[in-house]
Amino acid sequence: MGESGGPGGGGREAQLKHTGLRPGWTTGACATAATTAAYTALLTGDFPDPVTITLPKGQTPSFALAAERLAPGSAAMAGVVKDAGDDPDVTHGALVRAEVRPLPAGSGVVFRGGEGVGTVTRPGLPLDVGEPAINPVPRRMMREHVAAVAERHGGTGDVEVTVSIDHGAEIARSTWNPRLGILGGLSVLGTTGVVVPYSCSAWIDSIRRGVDVARAAGRTHVAGCTGSTSERTVASLYGLPQDALLDMGDFAGAVLKYLRRHPVARLTVCGGFAKLSKLAAGHLDLHSARSQVDKGFLAELAVRALADRALADAVAGANTGLAALQSCAAAGVPLGDLVAVEARDQALAVLRGAPVAVDVVCIDRAGTVVGRSPVGSPAG
Repeated sequence: MGESGGPGGGGREAQLKHTGLRPGWTTGACATAATTAAYTALLTGDFPDPVTITLPKGQTPSFALAAERLAPGSAAMAGVVKDAGDDPDVTHGALVRAEVRPLPAGSGVVFRGGEGVGTVTRPGLPLDVGEPAINPVPRRMMREHVAAVAERHGGTGDVEVTVSIDHGAEIARSTWNPRLGILGGLSVLGTTGVVVPYSCSAWIDSIRRGVDVARAAGRTHVAGCTGSTSERTVASLYGLPQDALLDMGDFAGAVLKYLRRHPVARLTVCGGFAKLSKLAAGHLDLHSARSQVDKGFLAELAVRALADRALADAVAGANTGLAALQSCAAAGVPLGDLVAVEARDQALAVLRGAPVAVDVVCIDRAGTVVGRSPVGSPAG
């Protein structure tokens, strides 16, 4: 893999070097490699193995072929197994195939969705309804590599590319695709070609697409939820439809930053008390490996609500956030409401004046509301 970002660089490359985790490749990069190999074989009779491609940031990874089939002059298929590196990606190990067939001169590159690649059925995504779920950047990468192969081996570059993913329909049940209206399989994703470990880039991309779908559907109220229990709670409270519910998981910051650029009139953030206490304390990534419940911060909030010293000490020394909440509830101190208000104010700060009103709902594991903020406006 080619290096990007110098020794003094920051961002995702710096994060990757610091953690020592192994990067992986997106489904878009795998599809591009498979397409390159298949078209080369169609023109020359031989499959390059490994096949090397160039990613948008200049890296030049090589991919071993896991499958190949050639019908000389009429079709060629190559397959690459996706390696997501150390990222917990549900598509890790999936076999991504591309079949390339020649088309009449002037046809350009035509994309088809094969088995395991979904079809777009709702507006709001970067693809038209009815199109295979092969996103714009992977399409561009495949077009560029088709053109390069054509120039190198005397082809016209007019081809039909059918991308398929083995068992993609089954894997897609574990993704956001059904809710986004992408039916029948997975999406071919990736803007850089590289999966940065534990960035959960696919999840964050799904959050962004969820906002796009909600906006396209005319929703004026969306909810960022940490899980299925919070989704049920917020849907019950506000009667929100499925396409207004954003499964933000631990990535509160991803929801807020995208809404800052693509606002919706109102956002409700709903989640477990402990997770939202992290947001209240200023954390935008709520995963237990990357942020912890600050019981000292919770004790400070309790003191603001006139908790006595003994209660504040009990909160600071609590084993869990829920234990701190229960101690305060027994003493009549509304710690859940205080956390909700602080989390709302942190969200508004991240939104930086974007026209999005925010309220926060804290729940326990059963989905019972244990804290709630008033709606806050961008002006405060």
